[in-house]
Amino acid sequence: MRTILLIIVLAAAAVGAGWWVQHLTGAVSMTVGQTVIQMPLSVAVLALILLVALVYVLFRLAATVFSLPGAFRRGGERRQRRRGDAAVTNTLLALAAREPADARREAARATRLLGETPQTLLLRAYAGSISGDEAEAEAAFEKLAERRDAAFLGLRGLLRLAIEREDFPRAAVLAREAEAAHPGAAWLRGERMQLALRTGAWSEALQLSHDDTPKAGFGAAAADAEADPALAHKLAKQAWKRDPSLPPATIAYARRLREGGREKAAFDVLRRGWTAAPHPDIAEFALRTAPDKLTRQKLGAELVRGAPDHAESHLLLSRLALDAGQPDEARRHLDAARAAGLDQRRVHLLDADIAEAAEDEPGQRDALRHAAMAGPDPAWRCEACGTALGGWHPACPACHAVGRVRWGVPEAGFPAPVARIGAPAAPALDGRAELY
Repeated sequence: MRTILLIIVLAAAAVGAGWWVQHLTGAVSMTVGQTVIQMPLSVAVLALILLVALVYVLFRLAATVFSLPGAFRRGGERRQRRRGDAAVTNTLLALAAREPADARREAARATRLLGETPQTLLLRAYAGSISGDEAEAEAAFEKLAERRDAAFLGLRGLLRLAIEREDFPRAAVLAREAEAAHPGAAWLRGERMQLALRTGAWSEALQLSHDDTPKAGFGAAAADAEADPALAHKLAKQAWKRDPSLPPATIAYARRLREGGREKAAFDVLRRGWTAAPHPDIAEFALRTAPDKLTRQKLGAELVRGAPDHAESHLLLSRLALDAGQPDEARRHLDAARAAGLDQRRVHLLDADIAEAAEDEPGQRDALRHAAMAGPDPAWRCEACGTALGGWHPACPACHAVGRVRWGVPEAGFPAPVARIGAPAAPALDGRAELY
């Protein structure tokens, strides 16, 4: 309807203009040399309109002629773009169908037609990846990483390749660069946490940890790995305050105090740690600097003052009394440990040592026989996978479970233990204490 109205308006305007021109009065004359041209004004106006129209048509024709090369070029570019888009689509289809040869061919064709755009580089990388050509994939991801507009895509691809190669230090660096390129990616924070656990970057793991993660364990391990004494002291103190019942945190803080010349404060931390959770490693570290066996016995009695009736306390005092040449006192504490419910191989082996010191050969043989049938000694092991470890770790080296390494003996329903692996992650726990 609007078109019809527009035609009617234009027709009316044309008729009105024609009528106006026809009724113009007067004449127009023009002299060129000896020639005089004279015409009515209406004819002159009509001629002028025709001249303007002719000039306009000539200019448009000339513009069209001069624009033909550009038009042909743009047309070619549009056709090339359409073919490139089709190659991109074919590459995506080949990738979805897991057809490596087709994916690589179409990705190369898309690159040839469209150039090295972020899209074509990404497709080349994925095509090389599914075809097993890691070098091609890595080269494409590196080119992406060099672009400001697609750096995150390249870094993420390189990160995935590094993880597949188990090059965890390189992967950790790439993860930090990727987060800098695209801050706030939640999955990337999780990847950084896992890589920190794999590489032993405990300070970074502590920074990335949430409230439900064992920050005390990360802090203790970070303190033992930290070269700066002041920062190590701060980390160890924070770890111990977060969980005084964690023996590695107690030992880490006590070590920093001892290194600073504060032996009394270090022993107080160890005593409080023993009260919270008696552990052989705490005793070994506390008594390490004692000059003789009698001094060790006295320090041991002071160490267990906060938990004198605990089975571990009696077992420690029994070993120290035996070392000090007091078999009767050693026997008394050993019996108290048994009364507290302790029936493990180490108890019977200590019983055999006491019988040997008392020259009781039948008692020694009986103790050794019981040791062969007794339950296992406690050890550091992962509750998640059952792996027995050579020392405490913030995360299990076998299954990488966080905060699941515990001191104790396997219970019913506990995962079957696997081979003992690893050494202690922190110098504080550099082996099982030989106290008992």
